[in-house]
Amino acid sequence: MAGIGRWPIAVALVSCSPASAFAQTALSFDAAQARYDRSSHTISAADHGVEAARAAADAVRTLHRPIVTASVQYLEYQKTLSVDLSGPKAITLGNTQDFLASLPATVPPAYQQIAADITGRLSQALPGLFEAIPDQLSYRFRDDVLRPTVQGALPLYSGGAIPAIQRAAQGGVAMAEGRRAQALNLARIDLIRAYFGQQAAAGLLESARRSRDALDAVLSDSRKLEAAGVIPHARTLEVEVARDTAERVYQRADLSYASARDDLARLLDLETGVAPTTALFVQTRPLAPAQAFLGNEGTVPEARTADGGRQVADAGVALARSQRLPQAYAFGEYNFNQSNALPIEPDWTVGVGVRYTILSNIGRKHSEDAARATAAAAADTAAEARKTATGATMRAYTLVEAARRSFVLLDSSITAARENLRVQTVAFREGEGTATPVIAAQAALDAAEAQRISVAYEYDLALAGLLASSGRLDEFSGYLARADQRLVYGAGQ
Repeated sequence: MAGIGRWPIAVALVSCSPASAFAQTALSFDAAQARYDRSSHTISAADHGVEAARAAADAVRTLHRPIVTASVQYLEYQKTLSVDLSGPKAITLGNTQDFLASLPATVPPAYQQIAADITGRLSQALPGLFEAIPDQLSYRFRDDVLRPTVQGALPLYSGGAIPAIQRAAQGGVAMAEGRRAQALNLARIDLIRAYFGQQAAAGLLESARRSRDALDAVLSDSRKLEAAGVIPHARTLEVEVARDTAERVYQRADLSYASARDDLARLLDLETGVAPTTALFVQTRPLAPAQAFLGNEGTVPEARTADGGRQVADAGVALARSQRLPQAYAFGEYNFNQSNALPIEPDWTVGVGVRYTILSNIGRKHSEDAARATAAAAADTAAEARKTATGATMRAYTLVEAARRSFVLLDSSITAARENLRVQTVAFREGEGTATPVIAAQAALDAAEAQRISVAYEYDLALAGLLASSGRLDEFSGYLARADQRLVYGAGQ
């Protein structure tokens, strides 16, 4: 029992079983974070979301350029033409008869009678001849045509629709990047929780084992003292009850450690498990004042996402307004098979046009009002995101400082608990004291050491929350490197 008070205040960073420790993959926190960044499906999904948003923005960046299309059509057609000949027939008959009536006067007198006889007969025959000509002539034509053409259209004025669509796409990129940053922060905080959670669970397991082993030694001493007639059997039973309680605490700690180990292994996709090499840490010096963590609210992922949404909403206002304005465009078409074109088709055409919707089945004024209301809501959301980030930063700062102070104060408590346990143990062994003070002293030391482990874990989580809420989570490893207290156990740590 002499060594009970000389246990180091720390946690075991390796598995309880030596065989399982060799099977695990040793990873520092930075190495675990790099692996998680590569293997996390959450981060990968957010990356794909950013890629999709950027591709969509690139797709609409050239909306002001002309649209040129080529098409080939094979046509088979039939055309019927009808011509009314009744009018031209009557006119031609009248003109011909007038001509024949005036013809005899143009020949010599000796021949005028003969000419009159001939023209008279012709005049009588003309109506019959013209009746053979139909009053309507119909012509039906059937053919097939290969029609290769190229068409072009160029927007000249869109009423602001094109710039609005492009700004909305850029807003979509900002939202996707904000969501990615948010997913990355959540993923890294989850890794911090799991990585240092396994450390804390290992420390609590080691503390429970030490407590159980110490009470085993006390129980052994009690039985020896009882056998020697120094203490009654009731004292031995009291120690046995305390030892059994310590065994139950150890069993629970063992299950908690196994769960924490599985959690981290699953997070990092390592079936063999992880042996963390970075210990729980605390910086006993106070952090910079809380104001030093403020002022970057616009860079936190939630604010960036909200700003992107506001940009999209503002673009929606411009797009709704464009529906009430005219649009101008240029167009052209060229036919590559001019020799076989339809009779009504031109060889090429170019022109400009203006289009304006006079009457729409959608209330354009109401659409614009709705877009303005959406933009106002997005602006309020962005402002609230900054306010929320400020509040979260202040709360996290308080948690970090509270954990730091508790950790510092626990040093003296643990020192006093160790000394008390040593004194009570010596008194018990010399037969000058009972087991009750030893059990109480051991319980006080166990509680103080377990609380120190829990406070260190609380400090690490609160620091991660503070850095995330202030847009500085990337600095976590720097704070870890500058920490002056680490709960380190085991060889090689």
